[in-house]
Amino acid sequence: MKKIIYIFSMLFALSISTAMAAPVNTLSNNETAVGLGTTDSYIEHKFTPKLTIGYQYLDRDEYDHQNDLYAQYDLFGSNLKAVAGFRNNLPGDNSNAYGGLAVVSPSLLGSQLYASYVTGSDFGETQVGLNMNIIANIDFNINYHNFDPDNGHDKHGFGVGATVKF
Repeated sequence: MKKIIYIFSMLFALSISTAMAAPVNTLSNNETAVGLGTTDSYIEHKFTPKLTIGYQYLDRDEYDHQNDLYAQYDLFGSNLKAVAGFRNNLPGDNSNAYGGLAVVSPSLLGSQLYASYVTGSDFGETQVGLNMNIIANIDFNINYHNFDPDNGHDKHGFGVGATVKF
């Protein structure tokens, strides 16, 4: 438990200075999540007890839209995840492979804190958020994200969204 708190604190500290816009979800094996947020929509499915694969559409005003294919691999239970993916329509090279980490707190009263940091050769992105279970399989999300491209302007701010799991 102390390791999880330490890792979450480190990722939170990184977020203050510099994610994927989709929230970091804890899914059961063969569960699917579909979500809609302030500037994004996504679908992801957990294919094995450790591997989740997803697609995300991001609307980044200045950078048009970005398509994101990603995978999350559970490293330590469902609380620490390695993240890898590919995003197009980035400033500069136009597309970019990336990698990073995500950490999720244990569920407390239907709520989970999370933080993620991903980086590619032309950008870094951080997200910190809270998933709250509203009813049965519907979650509400509030987050802060910071997209920091090497070429162009940062895009950061707060967002909200909803996720349906089935």
